[in-house]
Amino acid sequence: MKTPPSEQVPAARAEAAQPRTRLLNAALHLFAGQGFAKTSVRQIALEAQTNVAAVSYYFGDKAGLYRAVFCDEPVTGREARPCCDGPLTLETLFDRFLEPLRSGDQLREWVKLHRREMLEPTGLWQEKLEQEIQPMHARLVALLCSRLGLEQADDDVHRLAISIAGLAIHLFIACDVIDALAPQLGRTNDSIDRWRERLLGYADAMVEAERQRRLATPPKRSPSTRKRP
Repeated sequence: MKTPPSEQVPAARAEAAQPRTRLLNAALHLFAGQGFAKTSVRQIALEAQTNVAAVSYYFGDKAGLYRAVFCDEPVTGREARPCCDGPLTLETLFDRFLEPLRSGDQLREWVKLHRREMLEPTGLWQEKLEQEIQPMHARLVALLCSRLGLEQADDDVHRLAISIAGLAIHLFIACDVIDALAPQLGRTNDSIDRWRERLLGYADAMVEAERQRRLATPPKRSPSTRKRP
C-alpha cells in the first residue's frame, strides 16, 4: 500500500531537514567553543555526521552557516510565537525574549556564541544591533511614551526601556549564575511561563513608578517661559 501524497511530502521534508539541523547544532557547539576562525567546515561536517558538500548545499559556505547559527534562535521544539511585527506590547516583548529559554542546554552555547562574537567580531553583532536591537528599543520607547502620555521621549524613558528589557536579558547572560543561586527556578516550560507572568508585573510596576515620579516632579520650564523681573 502506497503512502498518500499528503503524507509523503511532510515525511520528505522532515528527512531532508535532519542534516541541516545536525549541521546547525554542530556548528553552534564548535563556533561557540572555538570561534569562527578556528572552526573548519570539515570539523562541522564530521561532528554533524554528514559530508562537507552539505554545508554548501544548505548554507553556501562557512560564513553562511555561521550567519544562520548566529541569527537563528535556539530550537525549542514548540510552535514559534508570533514575532513583534504588529503593535508592540509588554506581553509580546517578553514572549519574544523568553521563548529561547525553552531550548534547554542549547541556550548556554547560544549565549556563549554571542559573547564570543562581541569579543571576536565578524560584523554580525553590529548588524544585529542595527537591524534588530535598535528597532526593538525604538518600538519599546514609543510604547512607553504612549503609556506615560508623552509626545517625545527623554533620557528617563530610554532608561526605563533599557531597564525593562534588561529584566529578560539578564536571564540569558546570567543563566549560569541563576542556576547556581536558585537552581529550583529551572527552565521548564512552567517556570518560564511563571517568569513571564512575574516580569510583566515588574515591568508594569516600573512604568507606574516612573509615572508617579513625573507627577511628583514639576517639569522644568524653558528659559523662554520664565518670568522676567
